[in-house]
Amino acid sequence: MPIQHRAIQSRQALIRSAAETFLEKGVPASGMVEISRRARLSKGALYFHFTSKDDLTLAVRDSSLIILQEIEDAFTHSPAPLAVAVRDFAVELFSRVEEDAVLRAGLRLRPETAPGLGIYALEQRWYALFLDKAVTCGTGQVSGPTAVGPDAEPRRTAQLLTSIVVGLLHLGGEDGMWWDSEAVTGLWSLLPAAQEPVPAAGLSAPAELPAAG
Repeated sequence: MPIQHRAIQSRQALIRSAAETFLEKGVPASGMVEISRRARLSKGALYFHFTSKDDLTLAVRDSSLIILQEIEDAFTHSPAPLAVAVRDFAVELFSRVEEDAVLRAGLRLRPETAPGLGIYALEQRWYALFLDKAVTCGTGQVSGPTAVGPDAEPRRTAQLLTSIVVGLLHLGGEDGMWWDSEAVTGLWSLLPAAQEPVPAAGLSAPAELPAAG
């Protein structure tokens, strides 16, 4: 195996090992030696790739952001109507969170430890993503007399869908039932009946995911 390929595999193994250890013990209680042993690599190999635990923690964050970007790109290119595309986004997101320890650990990092993955950052990130698609492709809903301007329905629809995804992400951190694809699909089936406009004042502040460190 080429040296460069082995180095890439070693780095990925260390990131995954760190994520698994962070999930079990939290970042403060996770030791570099334990992380290297879990990855079946020497301490020297660990410090070859990462100079400190902070450096390794940021690598977990960066890897999580790469995974999120893949899911978001699939949403952006989806030909489905907005609500259906967001449903599919949520199903894929929660499936990946459950299956991938790196993404799960990244989402549980404290915002000050790994900026960019806090629940508030994700809220704004996904609201912008959903709003862009709503404005570009339409919401798939018929505007009524309650609309106060040409952008009212896209904004309100994007706010509603963002609230649902962020809320389910938080709830699933305590009870995986909320991440089940059938549960998500069942919830989405109720949306067409909810035609009342969502207040445009903004999203309520969501609770934080249980922090790992």
